[in-house]
Amino acid sequence: MLGIHDFWLFVASGLLLNVTPGPDTAFILGRGLQFGWRGGAAAALGVSAGCLVHVTAAAVGLSALLMASTLAFTAVKLIGAAYLVWLGIGMLLSRATSFAAASDDAPTLRHAQVFRQGMLTNALNPKVALFFLAFLPQFVDAEAPHKALAFLVLGLIFVANGTLYCLALAAFAARASDRLRRSGRVLQWINRGLGALFVALGLRVALMQAR
Repeated sequence: MLGIHDFWLFVASGLLLNVTPGPDTAFILGRGLQFGWRGGAAAALGVSAGCLVHVTAAAVGLSALLMASTLAFTAVKLIGAAYLVWLGIGMLLSRATSFAAASDDAPTLRHAQVFRQGMLTNALNPKVALFFLAFLPQFVDAEAPHKALAFLVLGLIFVANGTLYCLALAAFAARASDRLRRSGRVLQWINRGLGALFVALGLRVALMQAR
């Protein structure tokens, strides 16, 4: 079908990649601990939305442009790195009282911000784009007549499986968050830990090479 081969190997590999701990896992767990199920779910869906951007880009060939063009890769890399560092610094400077205010006054806005953060940290990371460009073609025949559609189908399956796993992480974090969320100080340090993670990730992205 569509030139896709070794489908179940693809599914198994994707599941293993999804459960490998990384920045996305830390982000979802952190937001779930801070803001409960809805915050964790917003983070999970944001991460998945960012992945969809890269899946679509891989299908239409934009990821190939990033790999081929040093200028394009550098531009996306620096924009993404700057956003991650800016986001991380904001988290590092957070105050304990801000969590109580956010919890009481504007939960909908808070969840929208979490979703946006999850989406942008993935969408602006060229490393994710190159991952999809390297991973998806391994399961599509070189002579397939509709490669773009095959990439899109595989990418959507990968993202769907990843979303289910991320939502499970959010549910786990939410169940553990009841006591933690009573303490603004604990939430502050969770936020600062995430901030340090994003600053480190931003610096890593900035130093990453196209090849």
